[in-house]
Amino acid sequence: MLGELTCSACNRSLPEKSRYCCWCGEELAGAAEVSEDPELATEDDAEGPIDLASRKLCSDGTCIGVIGPDGRCKECGKPYTGEPEPEDEPEDEPEDEPEPEEVKEEH
Repeated sequence: MLGELTCSACNRSLPEKSRYCCWCGEELAGAAEVSEDPELATEDDAEGPIDLASRKLCSDGTCIGVIGPDGRCKECGKPYTGEPEPEDEPEDEPEDEPEPEEVKEEH
């Protein structure tokens, strides 16, 4: 498929602009470096600081990236698919504990 990379460590397909493999975490060869020098900043770096209150987190539950202006995760490159749905966890119901039996003393 056009626009995809393959991880050299696990051989899985990745989105084109991935910096790390979203499957095994391997840093990809030729991954874009974030520049600290404003003269060398790339287009992605020029966005400035991230507004923490309005950021969108990657919808892949295993990635820690944020969604960029292009609608893709800046870390793994996956497109944003919406907020992950919360997992239905069964509510902890107290278990019925048997009441202690009365001990009858024999004389």
